[in-house]
Amino acid sequence: MSDAHLIEAFLEMQSVERGAAANTIAAYARDLAGYAAFVAGRGGALGAGRDDVAAYMARLAGEGFAASTQARHLSAVRQFHKFLYGEGRRPDDPTATVDRPKAARPLPKVLSEAEVDRLITTAAAPPADDETPLDALRRLRLSALLELIYATGLRVSELVSLPAGAIRPDARVTTVRGKGDKERMVPIGTRARAAVARFREAAAAAGRTGVAKPAAPASAKSAARPATRAAPESRWLFPAFSASGHMTRQAFARDLKALAARAGIAPGRVSPHVLRHAFASHLLAHGADLRVVQTLLGHADIATTQIYTHVLDEKLRELVETRHPMARAPATGGG
Repeated sequence: MSDAHLIEAFLEMQSVERGAAANTIAAYARDLAGYAAFVAGRGGALGAGRDDVAAYMARLAGEGFAASTQARHLSAVRQFHKFLYGEGRRPDDPTATVDRPKAARPLPKVLSEAEVDRLITTAAAPPADDETPLDALRRLRLSALLELIYATGLRVSELVSLPAGAIRPDARVTTVRGKGDKERMVPIGTRARAAVARFREAAAAAGRTGVAKPAAPASAKSAARPATRAAPESRWLFPAFSASGHMTRQAFARDLKALAARAGIAPGRVSPHVLRHAFASHLLAHGADLRVVQTLLGHADIATTQIYTHVLDEKLRELVETRHPMARAPATGGG
């Protein structure tokens, strides 16, 4: 088979078997077209060796591509050769010993444990005297969302689209469908389950009195109906109150920034993704294994999770400075 046909088979596998997004498939196609053109005179994809792959990476570097772009190209080439090896098209994987380009990745924005605690405490504060039933629902929903994202590290899109039955008071884990339509098991802490239960109880009570029912155009018939008729139960754990469907990512981000301002934290430092970073960083700071954090976050590649190793580096530095016998200042003799 020609390289073009091999690439086409690889892209089909990524789409059908792994559920890769259209943008991912398009990126693979572009990057592999450049690689195929480079190795065309070197035996093609089936004949290229480790030195050929390294030479391709050197050419990308020589052309001024950023380290992150080089890494993306290598990832595509590596996935392609793993496919060829797995399908028995060639007896080896020439990318196995090719080093990944070192990219200077910015450290993720992270809140301290004390700051997250302030957010959670502020969200769970007693209601105001003039709080309306709908305000109460929004307050309890935000508290549940905050507790849940910090307890699980879910992506915001995964969080807001959880189905109604995803979190149960008696279940310590739930199944989440993430990127590429892949499922993973996620533990749910006691506090998060309790916050979700409080919101669901309030939402159910509001539904019985019609409080949570989205507004509809008035008509003669609707005016004649009892105002306390129950609203239909939502299929979402965190429904939108002003429209059908679930709460949006944008609405959650907006509510978080307003909460941050009330907690005395700069709103620009707080977002759903920052809380996901906090979940991972705080776990590692308390001794969690990087591979475990990778699984919990739903990262396909450990390299993605390694952005949090700055936490481990800091912990190791502190360990050496406080525990190593030679790190202590020598005693000075009196005289």
